[in-house]
Amino acid sequence: MTPGHKVSDGTASPEKGHMLRSKTRGFTLIEMMVTMAVFLIATAITFISLAPALRDARVNAAYNTTLMLMRQARQLAVDNRKTYLLTFNPVGTPVGTNQIRIQRLDAGVVGPNVALVALPSEIQFLNLPGIPNTNNRTPDNFGVGARAIDFDMGVNGGVINQIYFFPDGSARDINNNTNNGIVYLARPAELYSSRAITLFGAAGRVRGWRLYPPAGVGTAHWSQQ
Repeated sequence: MTPGHKVSDGTASPEKGHMLRSKTRGFTLIEMMVTMAVFLIATAITFISLAPALRDARVNAAYNTTLMLMRQARQLAVDNRKTYLLTFNPVGTPVGTNQIRIQRLDAGVVGPNVALVALPSEIQFLNLPGIPNTNNRTPDNFGVGARAIDFDMGVNGGVINQIYFFPDGSARDINNNTNNGIVYLARPAELYSSRAITLFGAAGRVRGWRLYPPAGVGTAHWSQQ
């Protein structure tokens, strides 16, 4: 052994070991903080980008539900050889909600509910300012967009929120008049969330519509779905 040369025993001093451990802990903590920050930013960006699609999906769900129930009421009438009554926002509908009810008539007497369905909470039967309001620009040229629910169109004495579907597939009002009409749906204050469904009473035909912004200079327009 050379005089004055100290042979290491392979172990670090307590001070050096403590410094190494401290550096390791600090680096791992910083890594975790950076990773968490990146994750939160990515989550926020994803939510912001998906939010319009999610909102649109809820409007579509309400529209599809309404369309389906109208068609279901007609089909039940044809299949069962009975008259079925469909009512939008029947008496007793809780404030702030929008509902559709289907009932069967037996010997002319309205029976219990066959279906009672509520729309998603933020979707309403609603005709927003800005929808086309002349007869030549409304869906199927029904009305002028003055009412959110407008059945019994062109006939006096009916009930504008009710449709009677008969065994022959036709739709009529309480006075047995052919029941043409339209219902609008939208999210409040969002014009282009607007949807519409039209009914041709003679055949009980139901058609769906969506409002689109103008391609350039012009006005909003309806397109059949």
